[in-house]
Amino acid sequence: MIAAARSRSSRLAARRRRAGILLSLPAVALVVALLGVPIGQAVYYSMTIWNGITATWVGPSAYASTFTDPIFWRVLENNALLLLAVPFAIGIPLVIAALLNEHVRGWRFFRSVYFLPTAISWVVIGMFALRFFSATGVLNQVLAHFGLGPSATDMLAGETSALAALAITFVWSMIGTNTMIFLTGMATLDPTLIEAARVDGLSRWQIFFRVQLPLLTRFVQFAFVITVISAFSALFSLIFVMTGGGPGFGTTTLEFFVYQTGFQQVQFGTGALYGIILFVIMALVGLVQLRLIRPSDGEGW
Repeated sequence: MIAAARSRSSRLAARRRRAGILLSLPAVALVVALLGVPIGQAVYYSMTIWNGITATWVGPSAYASTFTDPIFWRVLENNALLLLAVPFAIGIPLVIAALLNEHVRGWRFFRSVYFLPTAISWVVIGMFALRFFSATGVLNQVLAHFGLGPSATDMLAGETSALAALAITFVWSMIGTNTMIFLTGMATLDPTLIEAARVDGLSRWQIFFRVQLPLLTRFVQFAFVITVISAFSALFSLIFVMTGGGPGFGTTTLEFFVYQTGFQQVQFGTGALYGIILFVIMALVGLVQLRLIRPSDGEGW
């Protein structure tokens, strides 16, 4: 009896698997047509010299020459330096969310204010930052008002300062998104844990670091991955409006380098190559994301 029941269960499971595969085939075919084919074409053209009309096959040596190009490594260095802004893009919203979650005076108003960057186009943010950091911008006017005129400078004129201005703008633009993520996480916490901690005599910040923060690990991980992805693939509008990738290659990221190479220099094959490299980096970040947010055995979300 037990063997027969197991046999029926096995046949039923096999039929369900076959049905699942058959029902998934249309979706898989659509994904292959819309994503797989273009990615395959990009891989092919990345190993050619292509001007948009004719393509000359070069082969994998195109990648070898790219990895010996100092400009390519300078661009990747810019991406790496922008990653230094990620802790600020996470830490600042985390503190803001902790304060707003305590319903401090005017918390509804401040919640709307901090969410504002999320509702604004990146182009608008870039135009605002351009006016703020320029030689005649708001920053220098404020410095002059407080008698610090001699320290005024055009932050967008130097490679290091322009990258710093871009990083500051990036952090500001991520505050709204990450604050909402952390507020959502705090709303899921059991309030009895907070009350118990207060009864035990813990201060507000002790409750945050000892009770709330450990329970927000998944949300912090999620915000980290979203912020890293944005640092690699969402800054095109800011760079285009604020600096155009300059001065020199001071603010050129890999994402912007794809545009410069393909559409400004009309080297579509090399642009496709940089796009494939960016795709691989983003795929690795996605795998890290799955690893981070996947619940451990026996855990829920």
